[in-house]
Amino acid sequence: MIYEWRTYEVIPGRMPALHRRFREITLNFFKKHGIDVVAFFEDEIGTNNQLHYLVRYPSLAERERRWTAFQQDPEWIAARAETEKDGPIVARITNRIIRPTDYSPSL
Repeated sequence: MIYEWRTYEVIPGRMPALHRRFREITLNFFKKHGIDVVAFFEDEIGTNNQLHYLVRYPSLAERERRWTAFQQDPEWIAARAETEKDGPIVARITNRIIRPTDYSPSL
């Protein structure tokens, strides 16, 4: 199992739009494409314009296959464009592919 840690730096004032998009749209597409979200996180202390989430995949090859299918889904592309008709939501996305150590508790 591998994990992907994604961080979205959100345009000021657009965090509610990002939450709405994940809650009402994106998670449905993730389910459709087999993208397994472990959890979403917000900063309690520190930077307040970031949303973080952790995703798991059986392998790096499956991550590439599933993520590519999601990104190329015409319905997702249209839905995303609709959510950004008032301007972009996310300024920057960073991601890391990570794996648990041999002494890590089970996730």
